[in-house]
Amino acid sequence: MTGVHLAPLRATDSELLFEWINDRDLVVLSAPFRPVSRAEHDRWFAEIRSREDVRIFGIRLLEGDRLVGTCQLHSIHPVHRSAELQIRIGEQDARRRGFGLAATRRLLAIGFGELDLHRVYLHMLATNEAARRLYERAGFRVEGVQREAACIEDAWVDVTLMAILASEFRPSA
Repeated sequence: MTGVHLAPLRATDSELLFEWINDRDLVVLSAPFRPVSRAEHDRWFAEIRSREDVRIFGIRLLEGDRLVGTCQLHSIHPVHRSAELQIRIGEQDARRRGFGLAATRRLLAIGFGELDLHRVYLHMLATNEAARRLYERAGFRVEGVQREAACIEDAWVDVTLMAILASEFRPSA
């Protein structure tokens, strides 16, 4: 697989994550943009790493251990054994190099292996074709479309729901 590994977020990662969440061009690929204050970010960063229903990781290059993105399973439900996946490659020079696919596969391996999940789902903007290709390559299937469910840069955008079941997951597919 491509040269990345997943590792717990470090206190030193906070500054870079703060930059990414305030990068309009990056954020609008997956969500409406609004500036995030330092105080808001610091509260989020302190909380996210200790929540029971979240597993969040830094995506780091094998060579040099540089942080290039984050990925997480959140809304982990112990009864339904499900969780929602989110991923962001924050570093411009790390995009479209296979790191997102490798990180997604590693995160799914954690979800279906260590966490014993049955189903992992995600919501993505229907306009993000690169994300859709990545998720399909990882084994996700489209389950539905929420029409005009997000307002991104003053335009209504459909949101696509995708999911993968444990029985469908192939780590090296």
